[in-house]
Amino acid sequence: MKVLRTPDECFDNLPGYDFAPNYLSVDDGEGGELRLHYLDEGPKGADPVLLMHGEPSWSYLYRKMIPPLVQAGHRVIAPDLIGFGRSDKPAERSDYTYARHVTWIESAFDQLNLENVTLVCQDWGGLIGLRLLASRPDRFARAVAANTMLPTGDQAPGEAFIAWQKFSQDVPEFPVGKIIAGAVTCELPPEVVAGYDAPFPDESYKAGARQFPLLVPTSPDDPASADNKAAWEVLKRWDKPFLTAFSDSDPITAGGDKVFQKLVPGTQGQAHTTIKQGGHFLQEDQGEALAAVVNDFIAANARV
Repeated sequence: MKVLRTPDECFDNLPGYDFAPNYLSVDDGEGGELRLHYLDEGPKGADPVLLMHGEPSWSYLYRKMIPPLVQAGHRVIAPDLIGFGRSDKPAERSDYTYARHVTWIESAFDQLNLENVTLVCQDWGGLIGLRLLASRPDRFARAVAANTMLPTGDQAPGEAFIAWQKFSQDVPEFPVGKIIAGAVTCELPPEVVAGYDAPFPDESYKAGARQFPLLVPTSPDDPASADNKAAWEVLKRWDKPFLTAFSDSDPITAGGDKVFQKLVPGTQGQAHTTIKQGGHFLQEDQGEALAAVVNDFIAANARV
């Protein structure tokens, strides 16, 4: 497997992202290893909050949320998915599958030996993070789903997703920073747009970002459909606290919160919220507000 690694200097002086890098190795699935980057902030003995990003962002997305979560006393773990951020980037699009993404994160999770975890997931962070929760339910204490889903392909994707999927494959140059800027309600400064572009010095680094939209199950015969259905069977029995915190201005995942509230027992009695003035990437629009929701949720559902 040919692997690219973004030069460290690409990540120098990013606004609001003054966090020390951490790395571990995961099996690439072909006899080699990949370096996976993660942030690890706050007291190491505290129960962890696992922040899972999606497409085409990276842990930079959570820079506004990490300080208030740490201030509340939590250990915060924010990995970069393989193909994103400071993690290694396999060069061929065929190197990326849904199953591999899950396996890579499962390996990192097991190496970190995390217990009593609060999952916070958005976009592909939910497609992968909820699979992780379903495969290791005893290791999680609670979960927060924000602008995400766990599709099985049994429901037709909405027009907004189809338009995004088509754009992602047709556009000559995949404009990562501009994609983020176009999916928020605020106006991103040029230096923040550049922060989202930082992991991708040129198009050769974007194989994972290009491939992700094609890996979302959109038909029942999708390779990931059976595994996602199996994960749903776990979620349908999940009675630990589960909160939805979707934003009010995301055409991609609108209504997904109601699906979780209907099917996941742990959603009952929770203070589900709608984050106002938030686009698809609500961590960028309303990061501090979402962090406060997460802190309040953990405090209200503290382990006895």
